[in-house]
Amino acid sequence: MGKPTPLEAGKKAPNFQFTEDGTIRTLDELGQACLLYFYPKDDTPGCTKEACAIRDAWSEFIAAGLKVIGVSKDDDAAHTKFKDKYQLPFPLIADTDLQLSQAYGVYGEKKFMGRIYDGIHRMSFLIDANGTITKAYHKVKPDAHASEVLADLAALPE
Repeated sequence: MGKPTPLEAGKKAPNFQFTEDGTIRTLDELGQACLLYFYPKDDTPGCTKEACAIRDAWSEFIAAGLKVIGVSKDDDAAHTKFKDKYQLPFPLIADTDLQLSQAYGVYGEKKFMGRIYDGIHRMSFLIDANGTITKAYHKVKPDAHASEVLADLAALPE
């Protein structure tokens, strides 16, 4: 498949659907800023660190008016187990067919312990209320990502 080509800031964010409290919603109808974060796999060390850091700063994300949505190729059952285990307050999208990951350019060649394979790269996109990507995070550090996003939000013009 080759290296991923992630979307950049200034681009229109591809629309997507997610379920929240039993209701299907879309990015286009959201009407608020959103952090769409892609991660490789539920309940693995780095992915758990990243999700829990966002959870731990949740009141700050709410105060900033930012919707957070996580995406991996895990199925709904795995997402439910992950959300319940760590009390994650944000929706997770089961991108089992990888359409969303490919639309954002985060799926592609990875290397781990000498092995080369295709997978979802840990990347995030800060999307404004109009659906434009205002910041693309192509190199995410799981334990620092939540604070990095909050700092970036504080620096954005009103």
